Amino acid sequence: MSVLREDFREILRLVRPGSRVLDIGCGEGELLELLAKEKGVDGQGLEISQAGVAACLKKGLAVVQGDGDRDLDHFPTRAFDYAILSKTLQQMREPRHVLAELLRIADQAVVSVPNFGHWRVRWALLTAGRMPETGALPEPWYSTPNIHLCTLRDFTDLCEDLDLRIDACSAFVQGKPARPIDPLRPLENWRSEQALFLLSRRRPDPAPAKSPKADLFS
Repeated sequence: MSVLREDFREILRLVRPGSRVLDIGCGEGELLELLAKEKGVDGQGLEISQAGVAACLKKGLAVVQGDGDRDLDHFPTRAFDYAILSKTLQQMREPRHVLAELLRIADQAVVSVPNFGHWRVRWALLTAGRMPETGALPEPWYSTPNIHLCTLRDFTDLCEDLDLRIDACSAFVQGKPARPIDPLRPLENWRSEQALFLLSRRRPDPAPAKSPKADLFS
């Protein structure tokens, strides 16, 4: 029996029962399957890997193959209650655009990111002068999929620039349970290995989509 990831446990806590959820970069559908079973969500997924899509379809999940960098533009405004992007934003070519699109197509977004400001990262750079490898950043620099790393301060600044509200935030360190934090506190930029944000727009778009189903699922 596989151990439930702590970020999945926190996402389960945040998502309302019966809500409409889009999971971007859903992999083999582990989170979507969990949300459907535990929260009865109307879940849909977007996954770039053909193997991942095939695994999801085998489980009976509504998933299509697509690229989160390009294909979010095709989803109607406010088609979902939640858009989830777990440990993927730093792999996007245009993270600012992706984050803005998440809060266009959904009322709230759940986004988790590794924190490049964590003290272990800073210490590795200071003492070894090399790109660090940690639990949140396990790959060496030459093979990592992460192309836009950020600190908590960088991420909260981007949220401010996009006029997004941080409704909740939790930190994760070395697989321990989620710890609620104020991401604006300077100390958390040192202490948090990863962070998971629940975001919304300060001024939501007044016009929801006519249909909850996105064009890609038509």
